[in-house]
Amino acid sequence: MEATAKVTYVRMSPRKVQIVLDLIRNQPVDKAMAILQYTPKAACEPVLKLLKSAAANAENNFDMDPSTLYVKACQVGPGPILKRIRPRAQGRAYRINKRTSHISLTLAEKE
Repeated sequence: MEATAKVTYVRMSPRKVQIVLDLIRNQPVDKAMAILQYTPKAACEPVLKLLKSAAANAENNFDMDPSTLYVKACQVGPGPILKRIRPRAQGRAYRINKRTSHISLTLAEKE
């Protein structure tokens, strides 16, 4: 049995989120929460919130034991890019790409 949760349109580059997801993949839920709380990355905040949501889904919707849960899979994909313009010298304009992410996380029980 698996429990999933996902968050969409996170205003952060998928490249930055991927670094944090690599830290918690295949970890028990309590250890993953500890890693996310003490890692100084901006992406830890939305990923921690997502992990808590997935754990609540597992406990309430599927009657899974919270002490045996681990992070089975976690992935991030690109969302839509907000395109902005930055004025530069001599009438030029540079494009600023504000990237977004779609993050999904799957928890499973250890046998």
